[in-house]
Amino acid sequence: MGQTKKIISFLVALLVLVAIGFYGFYMFKNVEAKSIGDEDRKNASGNFIRLSGGITHYEIAGADTDKAVILVNGFSVPYYIWDGTFDSLVQQGFRVLRYDEFGRGLSDKPDVAYNPSLYRKQLMELIKALKIKIPFSLAGVSFGGAIVTDFATHYPEMIDKVVLVDPVYRFNNINIAALIMNYSMAVKADAMAGGQLDDFKYPEMFPDWVHKYKTQMKFKGFRNSLVSTIKNYPSDSIVANYVKLESLHKKVLLIWGKEDQTVTFDFSDSLKQKLSVDFLAVDDARHLPHLEKPLLVNPKIISFLK
Repeated sequence: MGQTKKIISFLVALLVLVAIGFYGFYMFKNVEAKSIGDEDRKNASGNFIRLSGGITHYEIAGADTDKAVILVNGFSVPYYIWDGTFDSLVQQGFRVLRYDEFGRGLSDKPDVAYNPSLYRKQLMELIKALKIKIPFSLAGVSFGGAIVTDFATHYPEMIDKVVLVDPVYRFNNINIAALIMNYSMAVKADAMAGGQLDDFKYPEMFPDWVHKYKTQMKFKGFRNSLVSTIKNYPSDSIVANYVKLESLHKKVLLIWGKEDQTVTFDFSDSLKQKLSVDFLAVDDARHLPHLEKPLLVNPKIISFLK
């Protein structure tokens, strides 16, 4: 009996040491060291507005005409993912809005379920607060494609045209506890930031990309927003919304980098089976063709919206 107690005590002590080790490694690797506040936003470009879900970082420019376009970023990269396209649209006379989704960039990172309702409500409140003229067009890149499609199917009367750039088709089902996913992201923060370069065929053209991405990673709640999105944004709803969008008979432009390794090019065929589109396949580009091939993609977007 005494020997059994010694074994149990040893195992308990070992488990405690392992737990301490894991926690210590987490604390050593964890870069989410501060809560985002006014000081962090003081010298930032763009503007800030308080919505019901928190403060949203946005930029709006261009003549206040009836030709409004809203650009929606992807899963984790903030609104700078639309650099270049934003300026091109403004120069062509459009009223252009881009913003950071909650959890990303310099927007607040509330501890809530990151589900379709949250993203839809943030966008609707922003539209109303900034008095965007209706109808307007929506453009979404990657996960932003799911957000704009969801919004269009809920408020079709507000939407003119839709642009989808390498849009997400569905999430992979990840049956891993949120705590473990958060831990994994924390201890692999550098790899996660560096992995953003996989979206480019020619990453050397974007030397500041990883540095810019890391800026948001220091704010508490960033990882949670990503994990919560994976857990609370139904994969089936993404495909279902593409089908619903087809029934609304909206004009849709679909752009896809032929060498995309994030949402592979074959998904463009899957989407086109469900949705009628004006299609642009972009050679020599991966997941962000509007950044790698701006002289081809941006004029296409402009001509489509005009």
